[in-house]
Amino acid sequence: MSENNRPRHYWVRGGARSGRQAAASALGLEPALVPVVDCHRRLRGPYTAAGTLARAVTQGTLQRDPEAVRQYDIELLSAAPELSDIVPNSRETLTSMAIPAERTRFYARLRTLRIANGLVEFLNRTLCVKEPRSVIFEDVEHADRTDQEFLATALRRIDPARLTIVVCSGTADLAEETLSSALTSWAELIEIQPSETEAEADQETAFLAALHADELTVRARQYIWKDGTSDDPLLLCAYQATAPGDRAKLHDLRAAELARGGEFSLRLGAIPYHLAHGEDPAGAGARALQFALDYCVCSGFYWAAADHGQTGLGLVDPQRQKEFWWKFVLELGLAYSILSLTHEALELYDQARLLSIDPAVHMKTAYSTAMLYTRHNEPEERDEKKAKAWLNSAIATASLLPDPADRAFQSAFYRNGLALVEVNLGDLSEALRLVNECIDILDRELIPDEHRLHRSVLKNNRARVFNGLGRLDDALADYAVVIRDDPNHAEHYLEHGNILRRLGRYEEAFTDYETAARLSPPFPEIYYNRGDLRLAVGDREGALADFSYVLELDPGCVEAYVSRAAMLLEDGDADAAEEDVTSGLRYDAGNPQLRAALGQIHAAKGDFPAAIAAYDASLAADPALQAAWAGRAEAFFEMGDAAAAVASLDRALEISQSAALLFNRATALQSAGRWDEALADLEQAHELDPDDDDIAVLIRQSQAQHLQAHA
Repeated sequence: MSENNRPRHYWVRGGARSGRQAAASALGLEPALVPVVDCHRRLRGPYTAAGTLARAVTQGTLQRDPEAVRQYDIELLSAAPELSDIVPNSRETLTSMAIPAERTRFYARLRTLRIANGLVEFLNRTLCVKEPRSVIFEDVEHADRTDQEFLATALRRIDPARLTIVVCSGTADLAEETLSSALTSWAELIEIQPSETEAEADQETAFLAALHADELTVRARQYIWKDGTSDDPLLLCAYQATAPGDRAKLHDLRAAELARGGEFSLRLGAIPYHLAHGEDPAGAGARALQFALDYCVCSGFYWAAADHGQTGLGLVDPQRQKEFWWKFVLELGLAYSILSLTHEALELYDQARLLSIDPAVHMKTAYSTAMLYTRHNEPEERDEKKAKAWLNSAIATASLLPDPADRAFQSAFYRNGLALVEVNLGDLSEALRLVNECIDILDRELIPDEHRLHRSVLKNNRARVFNGLGRLDDALADYAVVIRDDPNHAEHYLEHGNILRRLGRYEEAFTDYETAARLSPPFPEIYYNRGDLRLAVGDREGALADFSYVLELDPGCVEAYVSRAAMLLEDGDADAAEEDVTSGLRYDAGNPQLRAALGQIHAAKGDFPAAIAAYDASLAADPALQAAWAGRAEAFFEMGDAAAAVASLDRALEISQSAALLFNRATALQSAGRWDEALADLEQAHELDPDDDDIAVLIRQSQAQHLQAHA
C-alpha cells in the first residue's frame, strides 16, 4: 500500500461540534466501536473519554478474555472506577490503601503515561482484526490531560486499519504537547470553517434575549443538563440571561439527579461543577471539590487536582473556613510541586504563612517548601541549605506537638526529609543516621499497625542509602521487609532486582524484573533494566525486544535509543542504528552517548572526518566519556594520524585502564615507531588479560621490533 493510500487516523479541527460531526460522518468510517465519545473534563474529570471506552468494552471482554481484564485491572479501574463491581483490584498496595491521615507516598507524575499505555494495550488485545471499527472523540481541547495523553498514545500505538480514531477539536490549542505531536505525525487534518449560523450568532443571541422568561429557563436548563459542555451559543446566552438564583437552583437539581445514579466518576467532574455553581458554593460546592481534589491527588491525576484545587480555593474564606481552606492549599501545593509548577507552589505556601498563625500550617508549609528546594525545583533553583533550614523549622515545631503519637510521627516524617537533603549533599552516613532515628522513633512510640505505609517508606529509603554506601546485603535485607509488607508494589522489586544484578545474581534479578512487570502498568524502566540484563547474559534477541518495547511505551527514552543503536551497530546494521540515533537526538540534541554512537556510525560508513566531528561534540558534552575518546582514536588511526590516535587514547586511559585500550594504544604507538612505549603498553595489557592470544602475539612482534631498533 502506498504512503498516500495507507489507513490513517483523522483530526477534524475547527467550527462547531455539528460541523465536525458532519465532516466525520462523511469520511466513510468503519462501524463505530461506541457512540461519539465526549471528552470534556467537566463531565467525569480525568479519563472522561478513556473511561467511556472502558465501560463500553469491559463487560464483553470479561466474557471472552477474562485474563485481559485481570492483567489490566489497574488501568481499567483508574479510568472507570465504576467497574469495581465487576473488576476486582488484585494488586492493592500500601499506597493505594492508605487512609488520608497516613498517606506519605504519592504516585509519580509519569504514572498516567503507564496507565495510558496499559489501556491502549487492552484495546489492542480486545479489537478484532476481521471487524475493523472506528471511534470519534469530541471536545478534545476540553479534555483532561489524562485523556489527551491517552489519545496521543492511542494514535501512536493503534493500527488505524483495526480502529480508526477521529479526534475532533474546536481549536488547535491542546494542553498536552504529546497529543499535538501525535496528531501531526499520525492523523490526517481536516479543517472545518465556521458556518453562517455561527457567524450570525450575535444576532440570534440578541433575539433570544427578548424571549419570555419561561423560554429562557427551558434553554438554560438544557445547557445545564448538558453539564455546561454545549457549544450552542443560544443555550449559553439563555443560561447567562437567566437570573443567578434560578441558575443556582437548576445546578443543584442536576447535581442531585447525577448523584442518585451512583456513578463514582461523576463526582470528579459534573457533580462538583454543578455544586460549585449551586446555592451553596462555599459549602456543598467546596466539599465536592475537595473530595475530587483528594481523590485526584491520591490517584496521581495532578492536572485535574490542580483544576479542582484552584476552583475550591476561590470559593472558601481563609479566615472563616480555616481548615477547609488549608486542606485546599496543602493538596493544591502538592499537585503544583509534582507538576513542576514550583513558583506557584511557593507562592501558595507564602500565602498560607501570611494568613495563618496555626503552628500546623507553618510546620507543614516549612516541610513542603523544603521539598521544593531539594526535590521539585529545576536543578538551577535547588538549594540544599535552604531546604535544611526549612526542615529544621518543621522539626522544631513538631517537637512542640502535645499528642505523643502525632509528635513521634511528624518528627520522624520531617527527619526523613532531612535525610533526603543529606543524600543530595553527599553525606550518606548522616542520612543513614537520620533514617535509623526515624525508624527507632516510630518503633518506640507507635503501635505496630500504625503508619504502615510510612514505616515501609522509611525501610525503602534506608535500603537506598545502604545501596549508596555499598552495603548491598543490608539493602537487600530492608527490601525483603518492604516486599513482605507491601508485596504488590512493583518498584520494590525493581530496586531489589537492580541490587541483585550488581551482585551478579542474574537469575534472581530477572525474576524480580518479571514480578515488577506483572504488578505494574507498563513501566519503561522495568523493561529497560530487563533488556540490559538480557544483553549482559547474551540474550541479544530478548534484549532487542525489550529495548524496542521501551521505545514503544516511551518514544522519548534516550537510553533505549543508545542501547538499541549499539546493538544494531554490532550487528552491522548502520542504517537502522542511524535511525535510532537521529530519533534520540530529537529528544536530547546534546546527548553525549548518542553523539558518540553517531561517530561510530560515520566510522562504520567510512566517513572518518564526520566521525571525529561527532566524537568531538560528544566530548564537549561529557569529557569523561571514555567510549568517545576510544572511538575518536580509532577514527584518527584509520585516517593515518597515529599521533592523534595516541593522544586520544591517552585521555581514554586517564579515565580507566583496560587491556583493550592499552592494546589499541600499543598498535598506534607501533605505527608511530614508538616501540618501547608500545611494548610497555602490551606488557601491561597482558597483565590485565593474560588469556588474550592477540596481545601475546603482538608482544612477540613488538619485542622483535624493539631488538631490531636497538641492534
